[in-house]
Amino acid sequence: MEADQLERYARQIVLKEIGGAGQQALGRTRVLIVGAGGLGGPAGLYLAAAGVGHIGIIDDDDVDLSNLHRQIQFGTVDVGKRKTAAMAKALTALNPHIQIQEHDYKLDTDNAQGIISGYDVVLDGTDNFKARFAVNAACLSAQIPLVSGALGRFDGQLAVFKMDRSKNKEAACYRCFVPHEPPDAETCASVGVVGALAGIIGSMMAMETLKIITGAGEPLYGKLFLYNGLNGEARTIKLPKDPACPTCSKSKTK
Repeated sequence: MEADQLERYARQIVLKEIGGAGQQALGRTRVLIVGAGGLGGPAGLYLAAAGVGHIGIIDDDDVDLSNLHRQIQFGTVDVGKRKTAAMAKALTALNPHIQIQEHDYKLDTDNAQGIISGYDVVLDGTDNFKARFAVNAACLSAQIPLVSGALGRFDGQLAVFKMDRSKNKEAACYRCFVPHEPPDAETCASVGVVGALAGIIGSMMAMETLKIITGAGEPLYGKLFLYNGLNGEARTIKLPKDPACPTCSKSKTK
């Protein structure tokens, strides 16, 4: 690392859980953010600030005025611009040492595997269950860790899925948690969301990603973190593997 990089990351490097080796690991890692929205934005800003060397952003949407109360990677001047381009500009302005790759299109079952296989960790902050299922299946196939966040109204949740079945065949995947698309799936547009909640869960997604990359602490593998913003309460519960999971069950893979 150059002198200005050492100064930039000094407060991280001094942490014994990260150190120089952890910082170098961050610089080598490729992270994909699926959804440049309320969760992907704050997560991306903190990952860029931390020195993650290569960040991919996939989204097929434009910045809307209604996004700005929670999607802090954008400003008023970005309204009408492509989200991937606007977010890439924000991350580069924050840290010019990193590389940003824009995937300016929709992720689906046809392209998910090809995109995700080029990354080391995936963050999913979409509000579309079809996309979430496609991301889960691709991460499982490529054995890539998945950090999944969701929010609505004043409530947020976060889970981390360890997809390497050679190390833990009994680990849950996202579809062990959500086996089928809910018939009346809620979105932020339909039920509302307080903006600060996106910052809380998005930042936690970045934290879990940093732990995965550096080996610091214990990521939330096989656990679901639930946060109630109205009451200021949080709890963590276990997520067991579902033997009948449509994606990772043994009967499905035979």
